[in-house]
Amino acid sequence: MASTVNRMTNDSEIHPFRIEIPQAELDDLRSRLARTRWPDQLQDAGWDYGIPLGYVRDLAGYWRTDYDWRAHERELNEFPQFTTTIQRQRVHFLHVRSPEPEAVPLIMTHGWPGSIVEFTKVIGPLTDPRAHGGDPADAFHLVLPSIPGYGFSGPTRERGWDVHRIAVAWDELMTRLGYQRYGAQGGDWGSSISRELGITAPGHIIGVHLNMLIPQVPSDETELTEVEQARVERSRQFRSTGMGYGMIQSTRPQTLAYALTDSPAGQLAWITEKFREWTDGDLPDDAVDRDQLLTNVTLYWLTGTAGSSARLYFESARSGAWGPPAPSTVPTGVAVFPYEIAPPIRRFAERSNNIVHWSEFDRGGHFAAMEEPDLLVGDVRQFFRPLR
Repeated sequence: MASTVNRMTNDSEIHPFRIEIPQAELDDLRSRLARTRWPDQLQDAGWDYGIPLGYVRDLAGYWRTDYDWRAHERELNEFPQFTTTIQRQRVHFLHVRSPEPEAVPLIMTHGWPGSIVEFTKVIGPLTDPRAHGGDPADAFHLVLPSIPGYGFSGPTRERGWDVHRIAVAWDELMTRLGYQRYGAQGGDWGSSISRELGITAPGHIIGVHLNMLIPQVPSDETELTEVEQARVERSRQFRSTGMGYGMIQSTRPQTLAYALTDSPAGQLAWITEKFREWTDGDLPDDAVDRDQLLTNVTLYWLTGTAGSSARLYFESARSGAWGPPAPSTVPTGVAVFPYEIAPPIRRFAERSNNIVHWSEFDRGGHFAAMEEPDLLVGDVRQFFRPLR
């Protein structure tokens, strides 16, 4: 489908990778978009029933006629990319080394419905702060893997790729790259995976920075501040009205895959809805650059990974990953963005995490690296300074 080395290997070698999508696949995408069979919609329904017809049609039209995949393919190929095989699964990753010799290795993990595309705005400032007006002492060597089942790490070929197994694979990946001491950062599933890294490989992890931490509030807790009450209510609202996608993906990912793999408009709507619900903006492209959003969606479409990415929900629901968190003793930093799905409460987070850094921001949401890259970069730098 795409790369100079695009094959499954049975060894632990690391192979260079380059994205090279055949033109026929791009032509097929545009043809399918032009022939979309659109559903009806109630008049003045707005967003009440889901993402509106008018918005999706407009975005799909832009995707078909104005969006330039080749330009963004070239942009992604400016970053060094590789593949390796871990536990019989191909893993694709970016490995961007800093020019600073004392840089600290940092593995950053995306989530759903994200991808490595989330990080394109933070790679430069994190790896080369000197060139971006920062202190060279804050530099990182970045490893940005695609989660098994996502993008060019997909699809998965066997059961069992849950959060714990991915964390074990990530530690193996960092070991192969020669990093015995490193940090971890992530949001969404990347948050769960990064936190699990701190539990499974505490001897290697110097610290874990999270821009999402699922709140754990005792059911009998009654003494809540006004801010805490608002966060508990936001979490309740998400569970009652915003979890439909999660229930489907954690129970019937294969059934969903037929629709999303066959219809680019369906894949577009399924992902883009979350960029409205979970971001700091009235519309998805108020919060996130439209082309960056579409590059993320296009990556899911071209790799055909709607179903295999959803399997992470299925596996994690059966492995207990959504239950009470295991305690973590690794130094942990949390960046709280107000439009996160369910912002955490520090005093409860401290019961199972070694919180040494906590930041509260007045803007931004779930996709922090895309929405507020400067805020995220600054917070990651600040958290890791005393841990280097």
